[in-house]
Parts: sequence; C-alpha cells; structure tokens
Amino acid sequence: MDRTTRPLVIVGAFAGSLVVGLLLMLWALGGLRTVAAPAAIGGPFQLTDQAGQTVTEKNMQGRPTLIFFGFTHCPDVCPTELFEISQVLQAMGTDADRVNAYFVSVDPERDTRAAMKDYLSSFDPHLKGLTGDPAAVAKIISDYRVYAKKVPLKDGDYTMDHTALIYLMDREGKFVSPFNLKRTPEEAAADLKHYL
Repeated sequence: MDRTTRPLVIVGAFAGSLVVGLLLMLWALGGLRTVAAPAAIGGPFQLTDQAGQTVTEKNMQGRPTLIFFGFTHCPDVCPTELFEISQVLQAMGTDADRVNAYFVSVDPERDTRAAMKDYLSSFDPHLKGLTGDPAAVAKIISDYRVYAKKVPLKDGDYTMDHTALIYLMDREGKFVSPFNLKRTPEEAAADLKHYL
C-alpha cells in the first residue's frame, strides 16, 4: 500500500464504522423500527357501487382485495389495467367469487353510478365500480396515498392525472403490496390465490 492510498483507507474505515455505529445506536434506541415502518395505507370509507349498493372497508373483511383508482374518461391506462384485472379474475375460475376487485373513481364529478355501470359492462362482472360524493372520494384517495389531480384541456374539458397502481389488500383489509400484472394472467391468479 503506498502513501497516498493509506490515508484514504483509514478515512474509509472510519466512515464505515461510524455508519455501522449510528445504525446500531438507532436500532438499540428503537428508532430504526420507526424509520423502517411503512406508511399506513387504507382506512374506513363509504362509497356506492354501480348497482347502488353501499360498500365500506367492512366488505373487504375475509377476502383479498384488488383496488385500482382511475376514471371512466381515461383514454388508455385505466381500460388497459381493468382488462388485465379481468383476465386475472377469469383465470381464477370459481375462486374469483372469493376476491374483491374494486375500481375506485378519482373523478366523482363525471363518474356517476350510471356512468360506472355503463363503463364496467365491458369488463369482468366481478369488478365493482365505486364512487361517491367529492368528500368521500377525497377521503379514500388520501387514505390510500393516491395522487389524483384535475388537468384542464384546451377545449374546456379536463382529464385526470392519477396513480396507476393496483393495491393488494389481505383478508383483514391491510395493504400487502402493489399487485404485479406484468406476467401471465395464470401466474397472477396463482399468486392471488395464496391470499384466499
């Protein structure tokens, strides 16, 4: 080892031991658990499905749930994701009856119950479209940490920017992870069956 690299090795070793020491101290004081804890996702809600039925977080109990936030005027992402969710539900066969699949509107202004019913008629019948008054929709958007923003268009209309994530919730209604659709419907269905 020459004279120029030796000080660098000493400084590097000191910095490394300092980081390890700080992490150990944080862990010992219980601070590391706080740092590593994921943000809570989900919570109480009350919305209405396309058939006019009230749906709350209690409907999620006892079944795994897939939740996707979007809007009926969405030109590409929403119909693609809903089509892929439909394929997974079809690949599940009769087990699809034991899963909740919710499409939650981020655009309650246009997504009436009738609009949701018409829109979802093109997808798997297990999919329930949830909407409600702006305050109820804003609450579930906030509780699920969803980004949703109205974007004005030149013709006076608007579109919505929004999170395009599928949430997998367990049988207790707790967030598990984003649900991966970038695989075959059969693989995704086999994964979902683990949560039944």
